[in-house]
Amino acid sequence: MLRDFAAIDFETANGQRSSVCSVGIVIVRDGRVVDKFYSLIRPVPNYYTYWTTQVHGLTRRDTDGQPEFPEVWSRIRDRIKGLPLVAHNRPFDEGCLKAVFEHYGMEYPGYTFFCTLAASRRCMRLPNHQLQTVALECGYDLTDHHHALADAEACAAIALKIM
Repeated sequence: MLRDFAAIDFETANGQRSSVCSVGIVIVRDGRVVDKFYSLIRPVPNYYTYWTTQVHGLTRRDTDGQPEFPEVWSRIRDRIKGLPLVAHNRPFDEGCLKAVFEHYGMEYPGYTFFCTLAASRRCMRLPNHQLQTVALECGYDLTDHHHALADAEACAAIALKIM
C-alpha cells in the first residue's frame, strides 16, 4: 500500500507541455495529508489558447506577474524529496514536468511516478475513469475540477483508497 507520496497536478496555458501555468501538490505521509502547496506560474511559451482557458479559467492576466517555474519548483523540491509522485493520467503530468525541466536546462531528478488513472482502470468498474468520476467513487467530491490543487487533492484521495 502506498502511504508516503506526493500527488501532483499541472494545468497548462496551451498545447506545449512546458507551458505549466499552475501546480498543485499534496504531500501524504503515513497515509495522512500533511502538506499542500499551490502556485500560479508564468508559463513558457507565455500565451493561452481559448480551449485551455475554457478548461481551467486562467489567462495571462492571472500569471504575467507570477514567478517562473524554477522559482516555484525551488519551493516544492524539498517538500517532495524522496517521495514518489502520483498523478491522474501520469503521462500528462510527468510529460509537463520533464518538458519544463528541459526548457529551463534543469537536471531532471528521475522522479518515480504512479498513475491513479491506470490503477482505477485495473480495479474499478466505472462508466469512465475521469478524475471527478473516480474521485467521487473514492469518497472525494471534486467540485473545483481543473484547479491544480483540487485535482491534486482528488488524486491523493484516490491513491489512498486504491493504491
